[in-house]
Amino acid sequence: MVTGEFWKRHSLRARDHQHTKASELTVRGSLFPLCLVTILFFLWGFSHGLLDTLNKHFQNTLGITQVRASGLQVAYYGAYPLASLGHAAWILRHFGYRAVFIWGLFLYGLGALLAIPAVIHESFGGFCVGIFIIGNGLGSLETAANPYISVCGPPKFSEIRINTAQAFNGIGAVAAPVLASYVFFSGFDDETASKNVQWVYLAIACFVISLAVVFFMSELPEITDADMELQAASHGDTAIVRDLPFRKQYRLFHAAFAEFCYVGAQLAINSYFINYVTSTRPGTDSALAAKFLAGAQATFTIGRFVGVGLMSFIRPRLVFGVFMSMCIVFTVPAVAGRDNWGIALLYLVLFFESICFPTIMALGLRGLGRHTKRGSGFIVAGVFGGACVPPITGAVATVRGTALAIVVPLCFFCVAWTYALAVNFFPCYRNILDAFSSIEGH
Repeated sequence: MVTGEFWKRHSLRARDHQHTKASELTVRGSLFPLCLVTILFFLWGFSHGLLDTLNKHFQNTLGITQVRASGLQVAYYGAYPLASLGHAAWILRHFGYRAVFIWGLFLYGLGALLAIPAVIHESFGGFCVGIFIIGNGLGSLETAANPYISVCGPPKFSEIRINTAQAFNGIGAVAAPVLASYVFFSGFDDETASKNVQWVYLAIACFVISLAVVFFMSELPEITDADMELQAASHGDTAIVRDLPFRKQYRLFHAAFAEFCYVGAQLAINSYFINYVTSTRPGTDSALAAKFLAGAQATFTIGRFVGVGLMSFIRPRLVFGVFMSMCIVFTVPAVAGRDNWGIALLYLVLFFESICFPTIMALGLRGLGRHTKRGSGFIVAGVFGGACVPPITGAVATVRGTALAIVVPLCFFCVAWTYALAVNFFPCYRNILDAFSSIEGH
């Protein structure tokens, strides 16, 4: 029998003015909540990877252009600011992290179920609606999961925790195109491939709704604004880390803009990776190109683990600066890339992209104190770049070819690079980050 004590113990409302000591958890004490939340990173990595292959699948089955196919990215990533600055942000501030996790999983499951009839009736617009709802769900999950991973445990390991969790995002991104290469492209006619898409989304819906139940039953430690204010005061130099009004958190806004540019560039490359391979490597079909994409995503995942290893003994801001710079260095020749060496260059780009998103997130939240929850919404809203840059890239690709269209993400990489320069060379950025650093004497 469900009693009042049960509902009280599993209440979704957290009181932000109270200290819960959750932000003071040790590495061992934070292990269970971190493992549970890390499952969410795998889920949206899988969803991202699946979206990139569905882009090409709909070009093949519905005969639509690259520009129109980018509507998937617009629907998916366009939902992120609506979630991170709207409904998810409101739930996070008035209830807590666990409530947002459950809400996001519910929307993810709902969108997956709505995508099924759209596939049956070959309605690209209807499928985009389902994807938009999934984007709202994943935007909600990212609004809560990224800051939760960053602040749940000792602050000095923040970047290492979030990059480790994001590595499982990469594993999901690898699994999706591998699955798609066999389920969507491997010798199936269009009708069979569409039926396979339906079964994939039904399985996703069942899994995420079950996971929402697990989150409701689990007693995850909540982290309140009071906890974060205390953490900022106790771990940072108060002469450096000041409690400024939200409107004066200029470092946060720079991080959010850098995230917008970086995510836009990353997703433009991912979205048109299959097109790039089929157009620059003669004789390559979509099935083989999807396997190349899976290999590139594997390289991306390896880069995450390499980055975590480097951050164990090198300041995270320095690792980020090098990786962001290398993205630009290897994207430049990829514009003229042909055959295997062009693909190899994009593999290197994905390797160095690996740590950029989570590290911008972790560095941007550093020292925000009571503004952490609200700040996370702004940085996650930067994912909206994924709705803006791929259509521009698709328009250029339609007119001038996919290889030359790589110039578009290159330009956005260069703008995102300004944040990497700031955190390493501007004292007003660098000193705050180093006040929380786990690396002494560097």
